[in-house]
Amino acid sequence: MKKVIIIGAGGHGKSIADIVLKSRDELLGFLDDNILVGTTIIKSSDTRVIGTTSDCTKFADAEFIIAFGDNKTRRDFASKHHLNYYTAIHPSSNIAADVIIGRGTAIMANSSINTSATIGEHCIINTGAIVEHDNVINDFVHISPAAALAGNVTVGKCTHIGIGATVKNNISISEDITIGAGAVVVKNIAEIGGVYVGVPAVKKE
Repeated sequence: MKKVIIIGAGGHGKSIADIVLKSRDELLGFLDDNILVGTTIIKSSDTRVIGTTSDCTKFADAEFIIAFGDNKTRRDFASKHHLNYYTAIHPSSNIAADVIIGRGTAIMANSSINTSATIGEHCIINTGAIVEHDNVINDFVHISPAAALAGNVTVGKCTHIGIGATVKNNISISEDITIGAGAVVVKNIAEIGGVYVGVPAVKKE
């Protein structure tokens, strides 16, 4: 049994807490800079805020997961704090046996990751997302709920795929890209940075 501390006690942190508890690992609590220490976050398990984020070095035998939804905030925290990171995988997710998943990543409920896919570190594969065969999802990516990536898709670091978005097969998306909710990506996105919306997705000026 692993001892787990969640960094960030917001909505995403509570969702990760559900994974930890269902995985039967021991959830020690949350670290958060904006919520009073001692505040109960998960009533059913009496899980509380046990310190601020700077207290992470006080728990030598714990594993941590960063529960900030914003990709760059997760990246910045991880670059400053070289901790023993926990990978959270919801038991209802469907993951092929040969999938590679990096440390600190959260795989949420009812998501599917198909054969030969690679998921980087500190990613979020959110509720009901589909990551098809041979995808390469780089570090600090967030695939939002119900987004669907067809086969052989590559997603660059810190990119956000919005809720319900669709990415056609054999597509490459660069770093620091935001794909809007419900957008459909049918062409490669090579330029770093930018917001893409619509059907088909085009860059928002």
